[in-house]
Amino acid sequence: MTILGEIIKKTLELSNNIKTNPNPAEAQRQVLADLLNKAKNTSFGKAHNFKEILSDENKQAAFASSVPYYDYDKIYSRWWENVFHGEENITWPGKPGFFALSSGTTSNTKYIPVTDEMLTSIRNAGIRKVLSLAEFNLPPSFFEKEVLMLGSSTDLKEVNGHLEGEISGIGAYNIPFWFRRYCKPGPEISSINDWDERVRQIAIKAPEWDIGGLSGIPSWIELMLKRIIDYHNLNNIHEIWPNLEVYTSGGVAFEPYKKSFSQITGRPITVLDTYLASEGYIATQLRKETDAMTLLVDNGIYFEFVRLIPENITEDGNVSPGAKSVTIEEVEEEVDYVLIISTVSGAWRYMIGDTVKFTDKEKAEIKLTGRTKYFLNIVGSQLSEIQMVKALEKLESNYGTNIQEFTVSAVRCNEGYIHRWYLGCKDVLNIEEKEVASQLDKMLQEMNKNYKVARTKALKDVEVKIIPVKIFYDWAEVLNKKGGQTKVPRVMMENLFRQWEDFVNNNRYLSA
Repeated sequence: MTILGEIIKKTLELSNNIKTNPNPAEAQRQVLADLLNKAKNTSFGKAHNFKEILSDENKQAAFASSVPYYDYDKIYSRWWENVFHGEENITWPGKPGFFALSSGTTSNTKYIPVTDEMLTSIRNAGIRKVLSLAEFNLPPSFFEKEVLMLGSSTDLKEVNGHLEGEISGIGAYNIPFWFRRYCKPGPEISSINDWDERVRQIAIKAPEWDIGGLSGIPSWIELMLKRIIDYHNLNNIHEIWPNLEVYTSGGVAFEPYKKSFSQITGRPITVLDTYLASEGYIATQLRKETDAMTLLVDNGIYFEFVRLIPENITEDGNVSPGAKSVTIEEVEEEVDYVLIISTVSGAWRYMIGDTVKFTDKEKAEIKLTGRTKYFLNIVGSQLSEIQMVKALEKLESNYGTNIQEFTVSAVRCNEGYIHRWYLGCKDVLNIEEKEVASQLDKMLQEMNKNYKVARTKALKDVEVKIIPVKIFYDWAEVLNKKGGQTKVPRVMMENLFRQWEDFVNNNRYLSA
């Protein structure tokens, strides 16, 4: 009898029924007013006339006209560097107790302030996620099981009076005491900095745990599960964790991993998407009828949206200064937008670097569609990440393979440029790379007229290299960015791409 599980499930169902979703437009107006009021006496608030904006009848329009867009480099050099060195009341009242280290592989380490209010926001989002589990027809026994969270190390570093680590490590460090008994792998293993050693210890302890849920980025979760299966000589992960029911994915789209996950589980599990970034908990899947995520519109983050069209994006992947933003009540469904956020951690009109589209405006449901830095436009090709992904999905279908990772760059040649692609497959089949390149080129020309024009001018050719997907993860390890929140870059600039190619040429056969 799972009496406790029955009680917890019924309590969640009742609480979820009582919880009403806010009107997105009204909630966002209130969030902006609260942010402006809280930060009006900070250095940033004074410099950008927050008091005057608060007195304006249309605060949203006044805010957009008074505050410029900020990318990370701009806001850090002008504002956050002072916060990092311990100054108070710069972009948010007081000073943050934590800085989240971004682990993106397309730039140097970023330092994102994490305030007490942001920790509360993340915690509230987590509670909302837990309440939503009542929607997914899970067995009562699930609610008595443990959750394995595979994130970054909780061994945070103290600097200038604050603690530093990746956001998943900071989140695990601040887990409420009442939840710790359900949360694995526990503080001792979670604090191990070496990812491989941490996973080895998880594999050793795995038989002692009754895991019902997993949480983490798909690529690293998959590698962890394979290590456990190999360590205990299993056929699938359900042989050791028979009650595994839910996987909470995040950071990247789960679809490329769906096929390989099905090969390491004994039966289907419920996959739920979340959108937790270093800058905050932005969205989470709340309904079983869709795999779209609901924007958390009343949780300390104000959202703006810039239409993803070439004239709105600079060559380095940022939003053009003069690009017009729209509010949540002005967006259109099935249109790609660059996401702009202002938060309770003192990020203001901040370009987080992601693109989204609304699938249901009334419910504020979105899907991640790509990264602005992955907008490949060196020779006027104007390729977005979503177009690249769609073309590769067709290739997967044509060849019966699974392309889990990819990267591409515009490479100089004598007469112009070529696009050189690296496709990471679990099983590298005997496929003719020139044939794949021809098919990929044809697909992209059909879906993007600017790309088609570029192919008659400066874009002279397309090349494809098919490599074991493990090389992508080995590359992340070389950069000391293995595990945690790491995402493999899908578009690389020239200097980084040269390093990547050197690495691939030295390791492709060793890693097969």
